Amino acid sequence: MTLDEKLSLVHGYFGASLKGAPPPMNATPPKEALGGAGYVPGVSRLGVPALQESDASLGVANGGNMRPGDQATALPSGLATASTWNPQLAHDGGAMIGTEAHAKGFNVLLAGGVNLARDPRNGRNFEYLGEDTLLAGVMAGESIAGIQSRHVISTVKHFAINDQETGRMTLSSDIDEKAMRETDLLAFEIAIERGKPGAVMCSYNRINGEYGCENDFLLNKVLKGDWAYPGWVMSDWGGVHSTVKAAMGGLDQESAHTFDKQDFFGAPLKAAVESGQVPMARLDDMAGRILHSMYAVGVVEHPPVKRDIDKAAHAAVAQKVAEEGAVLLKNEGGLLPLAAQAKSIAVIGAHADVGVLSGAGSSQVISYGGSALELPGKGAFGGLFKIVYHASSPMKAIAAAAPGAKVSFSGGQDIAAAVAAAKQAEVAIVFAEQWQTEIQDAPNLSLPDGQDALIAAVAAANPRTIVVLQTGNPVLMPWLSNVGAVLEVWYPGQRGGEAIANILFGKVNPSGKLPISFPQSEAQLPRPKIPGSELKFVLFGGNDPLFSVPYPEGSEVGYRGFEARGQKPLFPFGHGLSYTHFTYGGLKVAGGETLKVSFTLTNAGAREGMEVAQVYATPPGQQRRLIGWKKVALKPGETRKVEVSADPRLLAEYDVKAPGWRVSAGDYAVAVGASSADLRLNGASRVTATLLKP
Repeated sequence: MTLDEKLSLVHGYFGASLKGAPPPMNATPPKEALGGAGYVPGVSRLGVPALQESDASLGVANGGNMRPGDQATALPSGLATASTWNPQLAHDGGAMIGTEAHAKGFNVLLAGGVNLARDPRNGRNFEYLGEDTLLAGVMAGESIAGIQSRHVISTVKHFAINDQETGRMTLSSDIDEKAMRETDLLAFEIAIERGKPGAVMCSYNRINGEYGCENDFLLNKVLKGDWAYPGWVMSDWGGVHSTVKAAMGGLDQESAHTFDKQDFFGAPLKAAVESGQVPMARLDDMAGRILHSMYAVGVVEHPPVKRDIDKAAHAAVAQKVAEEGAVLLKNEGGLLPLAAQAKSIAVIGAHADVGVLSGAGSSQVISYGGSALELPGKGAFGGLFKIVYHASSPMKAIAAAAPGAKVSFSGGQDIAAAVAAAKQAEVAIVFAEQWQTEIQDAPNLSLPDGQDALIAAVAAANPRTIVVLQTGNPVLMPWLSNVGAVLEVWYPGQRGGEAIANILFGKVNPSGKLPISFPQSEAQLPRPKIPGSELKFVLFGGNDPLFSVPYPEGSEVGYRGFEARGQKPLFPFGHGLSYTHFTYGGLKVAGGETLKVSFTLTNAGAREGMEVAQVYATPPGQQRRLIGWKKVALKPGETRKVEVSADPRLLAEYDVKAPGWRVSAGDYAVAVGASSADLRLNGASRVTATLLKP
């Protein structure tokens, strides 16, 4: 390859036009670009195709200025996928997105978000997969593998410790190496091992003072050195800050250079290579890594072909994720499931008469059939992102499930009208919502717009009140003791209305489990106040102030932190109810180099259902952590044996000096149960000392 051909592979363009944005972000994209998030020219002389890139956390994204009029299948949020605890569903969702991308002409998807939920106010948590290292890593890896099974490259992102949106371009995530290796980095490592993504997207933030996209420790030492990652590192859009430092620090490709403060990998990189500041061998490595992934995933041999999409089959995948990802948090007195013979139902709030809420930002998908409703966004950057409701009406689906019932709707803004409707109905179903978007975090954990008062008033008027939560994060529930049932459906995707009705009326037995703890208040968080919330920021950094975010919780993220601090959350990690009940027995724990756990699981109820049986271990002198799980479908009375083997890294502490994963010799306590707080079986076994390579 010539010098210019190599340089063309490492220098990307924005694939659409940002009308109204300041220059150079409003630059006209190359004519060959398909209107996606990015475009990288190919080398036609050598048969190397261009990279056509699309955002894709929850579907082939097409919101904002991306391909006006285009539509795609909208999956539920990442938290919904994580709540399924079903790796096969994560794979199916990825394969669906990959199929649609391939049919639309794209060969790279900016998917695979695996950042841990260290703060439940993070505006982008809805795209990610919760607070646990193992769960997030496995589910992200399966989604990536599904995408790439369709000969479409997937990224894994955002590398690394990119855990809040406030000041995301300039904050420094300050955390020691041991804690980083044991949590966020291990989640990425598991996702990469399982999914083999073609690209890693480095993050906006600084990590211990160094920007993610020029961070020698993360990109060269850990990713390419310790993990021997063969693919390429691409920047996030606007995440590059230098030429020589970035290239030598491990960045292989500048994405959409018009988002950066200047063009770093165009003429400046060419000059740096010609002067020897960046060795030709390094440029060869950069281009070679990109080509490696293109051939490994089959992008060259299996180019995208525009063709029809099986919309019905893809909608079924989205609905299946919504149904398995809904979490029944409370069900007092067996209020749910509702009987199809219900006489009157009051549906209240959240535009449930027309559709279901979605999260906003670069992951926005306009689903097939078009949006039911689009409203101006809220907050500091609300003007950039619309509030979109997918056209799947919960009210219509509820009416179809109870054909003899009188189903009324009240918008919820007028509390008196909502109370009057609730009083006249046999059952009141309040739909509550929390809209989230990238760029801004939730100011707190409370439901916005007076919805707590609405729920409290309706519950006082009707003791048979059910709350359906459509949220991008955990929320507080000051009304919890006064309502009969609470169902968390997250952002349930383009078939969310049907999925909700199926669960409310028992056609589907809920099986979702929380991938993130619900705190009782912000006071329980490691950082009760969002760091940097007093500062002012612009969209892509500008001259934003530099500031630091300390991570005093270290390795004790989420439920591990609650236990370490002796706190009881509102709802624990792993919690989720069913319309049947399960019993556990026959625990056997074998030790040695790792732990092998077996037990029996029985459906002791009258309904068929699925249980997520969770296995936790407590190494000597350490905190309990999830080491495995199995989601098991059982008919009434059926018993099945479940076996789980632990990845030794989940039993270890990371020894920075060795370096490596040090498994200490000793007795390891094991607990098995229905959540991190509902543990039914307890045992122990001795594990031998081991040192594993990093």
